This record gives sequence, structure tokens and C-alpha cells, in this order.
Amino acid sequence: MRIWHQSFTVLGDLPAYREALRERIHKVVRPGTEVVLHGQIPGTYPSDYPGTDIKYSTLYWLHGLQWISAAREAERQGFEAMVLASIPSPMIRDIRTLVNIPVVGYGETAFHLSGLYGRRVGMLFFNTERLDFWPEQVRQWGVSERFAGISEAGVSFNQVAQALSDPSKAQPVIDTIIAHGEKMVREKGVDVIVPGEMPMNLLLANAGVHHIGGATVIDGIATCFKMAETLHDLKQISGMTPSQVGFFHAKPDAQRVEDVLKFYGLENLGRRIQED
Repeated sequence: MRIWHQSFTVLGDLPAYREALRERIHKVVRPGTEVVLHGQIPGTYPSDYPGTDIKYSTLYWLHGLQWISAAREAERQGFEAMVLASIPSPMIRDIRTLVNIPVVGYGETAFHLSGLYGRRVGMLFFNTERLDFWPEQVRQWGVSERFAGISEAGVSFNQVAQALSDPSKAQPVIDTIIAHGEKMVREKGVDVIVPGEMPMNLLLANAGVHHIGGATVIDGIATCFKMAETLHDLKQISGMTPSQVGFFHAKPDAQRVEDVLKFYGLENLGRRIQED
């Protein structure tokens, strides 16, 4: 099977992260699964870090239009599943009404699986500027009862990016993340930790950090791609697909979608999203 990976970063701006991601995914997926990496369109952000934009609700949703277009392009090119490799996974519920392939999001998958590993889950973040976003998002995922909140990871995006590109700088960054994770376990009583950003997730997974203070650390890359394979298999075996009932799940007429995208000049946006 072929899986379309979609990042919220411009992967060409982060070559070390891109190659580390490619290597980790190759270790995770089963033989015969091909994963093609895609990021946001070059020039999407004013820097190599999307956090400067996505801390604002309006810009977050505007950039999310690329995800809708990417999903339609993935299906057009014959991909059999899509992984939204960003914890908020913008537009995921809407995307599922537009395509007929399994669509998996990091945050949604991590939080639902957290209930199989513990009973109280918290997130470690280097971007804590959207604190009020997460309780609302977690409610949408239906897992707010076990959400313990967010704690700072004690490191920055640039430190994590440097640790991925230069292994000699990795251990102090990892040690800082672990120390802040242990504090969250003690103070918030969490027994499952979700690394909030995929680069931090990748750093911990590559270092073999599966537990912090006894709490399970969710491996977002592994869970997303194994879930994509599983949902693809279930579709083939049992015919199970997402609901199409009600306002949030009903599929609009395909031609009307094309007409509306054309009206807003977005009909070719997906073709600008290139393989990395």
C-alpha cells in the first residue's frame, strides 16, 4: 500500500528532520508499505518554524486549506491512506467527508490509544502559545475526561531541530525533556505522555525513550502509520469506513466541491504540494 504523509512544516527547510523522519517511518511500516513524504508548500511561512503563524486561529485554518487539497490530491494519485503528521491535524474531520481513503491524525490517534496504556494523559510542548486551543480540541476528540493538560518541555524548536541534525547535541535536549516530563508525572499525576510536536516525538523515539517517570511515552510516528495500515486493512476486510451521517460527517456532492474550490481559486492548490 501507499501512504501519503503530510507535515505542517515545509520539509525542504528542515532536511535533517526530513531524513530522520524518513528513516524512522521505514523502520515502523511493514514490508510492502510505501510512504511518500509531503510538507507544506515552500514559502508557506516566514521562517522554518510554523509556530509563528499557527499560534493564530485565522492563520491556522487558512494554512489548513493545504491539508484539504493534499488529501484530494492523495486520492487522485492513488494513495490508499493518508497520515496527518501534526498533532492538531487541521481539517481532519472535514477531510474525511471529501475522500474515500483512511485518514489518520497524530493527536487523535495518540489520545485514543492513550486509554489502552493508562488513564490520565498529558502533553509536553515546546510551543505553549495555544494553551486555550487544546481543551477544545481534546473535547472534539472525545477524550477530555482523561486529559490532564499541557506542560512545557523546557526546550525550543530550534534545540530539537539541532539535536536531530547533530547527535552530539541530542543528549542534553533529551535530558531536559525527560526532567520536565518527570515533573508533569509528579505534579499532574499523568501515566501517559504525548510529545506534542512531531520533531520532539521523533527525537525521543530515536533515543529509545518509551517511558518517563514510569509513564508511557506515545510514539506518534509508530501509532499513526500502524493505524493507517490497520484502517486500510479493516476497509478491505470488513468494508468499514467513516460515518456519513449528520452535519459533521455527510459527504457533499463532489461536483459542488469542485465548483466551490474553483470559485475561490483553489482548484489547483493540491498539485502545488510536492513530494519531499
